Amino acid sequence: MGIPSTPFGTVLRDFYAEEFARIEREFRASSNGRMATQARSALLDRVIVDLGREFLGQEPGEIRKLCLVGLGGYGRRELFPHSDIDLLFLWEDAGVESRFREAAQAIGRALWDLRLRVAPTHRLVAECDKLQRDNPEFNISVLDSRCIGGDRGLFERLRNKALPHMIDGAWSELLADLATLTRQRHRKEGDTIFHLEPNLKNSPGGLRDYHVAWWVGLISNMEKHGRWATPEDVWPSKSRKHMEAAFDFLAAARCFVHYRQGRDDNALSYELQAAAAARGIGVEPGHAMEPADWMRIYFRHARAVYALSTQLLDETLPAPATLRSRLEGWKSRRLHPGFSVAGARLSLLDPAALREPRRLLEVFQYIGKHGVKLSREAEDQIRETLPTIFDSGSAVRGLWGSLKEILVAPHAAEALRAMHSSGLLVRLFPEFRVIDSLVMRDYYHHYTVDAHSFMAIENIHRLRAPEKTWERPFANIFSELEEPELLFLSLLFHDVGKGMPFEDHVAGSLEAIEKVFTHLDLKPEEADTVRFLIRDHLAMSASILRRDIFDPATIRVFAEQVGTPERLKLLCLFTYADIRAVNPDALTPWKAESLWQLYVLTANYLSRSLDEERFRAGAGDLQFIDRILPLLPVPSSRDELASFLNGLPRRYLFAHSSEEVAAHFALARRLKDDPVQLHVENRGQIYTLTLLATDRPFLFAGVSGTLASWGMDIWKAEAFANAAGVVVDTFHFTDPHKTLELNPPELARLKGNIAEVLSGAVSQETLMRGRAGVLSAPQPKVSVPTQIRFDDVSSSHSTLMEIVTQDRAGLLYRLSSTLANIGCNIEVAVIDTEGQRAVDTFYLTVGGAKLAAATQETLRAALLAALEL
Repeated sequence: MGIPSTPFGTVLRDFYAEEFARIEREFRASSNGRMATQARSALLDRVIVDLGREFLGQEPGEIRKLCLVGLGGYGRRELFPHSDIDLLFLWEDAGVESRFREAAQAIGRALWDLRLRVAPTHRLVAECDKLQRDNPEFNISVLDSRCIGGDRGLFERLRNKALPHMIDGAWSELLADLATLTRQRHRKEGDTIFHLEPNLKNSPGGLRDYHVAWWVGLISNMEKHGRWATPEDVWPSKSRKHMEAAFDFLAAARCFVHYRQGRDDNALSYELQAAAAARGIGVEPGHAMEPADWMRIYFRHARAVYALSTQLLDETLPAPATLRSRLEGWKSRRLHPGFSVAGARLSLLDPAALREPRRLLEVFQYIGKHGVKLSREAEDQIRETLPTIFDSGSAVRGLWGSLKEILVAPHAAEALRAMHSSGLLVRLFPEFRVIDSLVMRDYYHHYTVDAHSFMAIENIHRLRAPEKTWERPFANIFSELEEPELLFLSLLFHDVGKGMPFEDHVAGSLEAIEKVFTHLDLKPEEADTVRFLIRDHLAMSASILRRDIFDPATIRVFAEQVGTPERLKLLCLFTYADIRAVNPDALTPWKAESLWQLYVLTANYLSRSLDEERFRAGAGDLQFIDRILPLLPVPSSRDELASFLNGLPRRYLFAHSSEEVAAHFALARRLKDDPVQLHVENRGQIYTLTLLATDRPFLFAGVSGTLASWGMDIWKAEAFANAAGVVVDTFHFTDPHKTLELNPPELARLKGNIAEVLSGAVSQETLMRGRAGVLSAPQPKVSVPTQIRFDDVSSSHSTLMEIVTQDRAGLLYRLSSTLANIGCNIEVAVIDTEGQRAVDTFYLTVGGAKLAAATQETLRAALLAALEL
């Protein structure tokens, strides 16, 4: 039924709004994204046909030499609630274009008046039989063309003559352009399917990758068979069910987000994940799920889509030049007689041989050594063969020897991913199944637990060719390992407990590894090393993030826990790989440096090279004076330097380079002219602020509060004092708003604000109120309950207070102000943030002694009250 033409605009607008609302109601009832996109496509068909009747002056079916064509998602009948509308005006010749161009523009304006985002395109049919090299997006979108109205014969010329001619002459260029666009998009999205808040359309494994696989199938089928492909032609029979299920889930999720946001927004935010899970979107409508379980389903679908789209691209494109050169080398030296490599994919020449477990594992040993990937057919063949080889978890002769060869190979992570994707890994080790696509929904861990484990192993192997200066010390440790395979085995299973019903995931992982040992022929001492690494895999990160690593008591306790230099090397690399695999920014240069310092200090302790706690100008400490003295300004005496260092903890000398100590000494000499000396240095992404002043209450709080009022994010802080009462405080902070980078003169004003607060010229409260906008923060993504713990054992001189709470702007100021009000002196502060979880540790004294039990309880109550404000 047509839309009445008078008054045309009002009727059309009302009609579209009513139909749009009806489709939305039906989606809310069914959560069927496929039906919603088809319904909106049909709605637009009716609207465009009526607009054609209004502005072209004829029934669309009677128009000759002009055709209205839907492209892209509209052409596929997959028009999401707020997606753009790709509309092609296809002309027979220039005369028709001249005659109807004004009417075509009127149709476009009318669609915009309906608040529809339309992207009109105009082409002569003769232009469409050649590749448009300056517009690869059009070349791809026209593959999904559909006649909406007008001259159907003209459309048939486009569909069955012009486009096949274009593909026949330039199919390889089309695929190359598609691969380039895909790589650029993947790179923009971080080259990973794992995002805290993925983009349902553009993230790897999203709807765009689903369509990449579809387009590869269309192009390849036309090139090989000269006809347009059907879905049965495009989707491999083994993958069809998985791909259709993935599309249904992703389409439902994208429709939900569009309707919820009221715009073409495809970001699956933390809040939207919870809302979609509460309604069972894409799974079971109306059935509430835990957000982590819903995201686990998302990642499984994304993994399947990403795998197939990249496989299809790899199989239809020539191998990259670097891979071709490697392949030529393999052909002449060590290409396996059971495999062949085409493009970037490995195929099996004798699938029947896979029934022998040793031959099956050789496939993944080869992948581990050479970095190729399985072809679709090879992966399917392995998956189909597995049930005929052995039962899940059954013993396989010589498994440890084969697995060891995979683990130590340079591309071990790629081999393990292939084992997991084909089903072999969980067939060998059923314990691994519980972490398949398991999501840790804490806004800190970006990757699923299984992906995190593979990435940790990959991080170690990348040390074979370190790219950054700070990676080289860890690369040296890696080269010294006696049994690296034990490190890799531990990394593979260290987080399995996160999928088990244990309050402490480490306990679960230890239980699981005992079952893994039954499949492997490890020596008792090898198994003990693996148990140690899993049991204590958090010990080193806890030390660098929660403890003063320059306190000899910290080093002593940690060294006794580790026991031997070899285990120290293994645990150091484990910690490096584990932190780096949490998220792209987890291993900051500061954390890497702290990890290395902890390694060196512990190695020295194990060789008994640590000395007393405090600096003293005796023979044992002359080495420090002799190292620093040549760096001092002239004139400077040995006695002056000794006086400055006297009483400083020896950890101060380990925490700072000789150049830094010399700079601190120079600042201390200027205290007689100005009681507050400040120096700020930009060290890449992190700024370091050094403060020297005579000790006074609220010193630490004044600096931290001023930095917070400027929107700075404090990563680490240290406080030292010598026997003369001169304080050396160091704050390491980032500038998330780039205030100092974009406005360099602001640095002087920041230093001025700190000096004003410390001198009392400006109150901290006034400064905080004046910059309230900077301190405002959005609603937290996750809720973190506050926990406060005191420890009188770990340090010989201080009480440790560890506080876990919700991260927020100005947090360190609140904490340090409360500590100052109670009369606590901060000896050392170790600041850490994990997502939206702040974990801060303070070494505290009152009157030079540890905190009494009553003081601890008073402090606890005061902190809880301050954090509730």
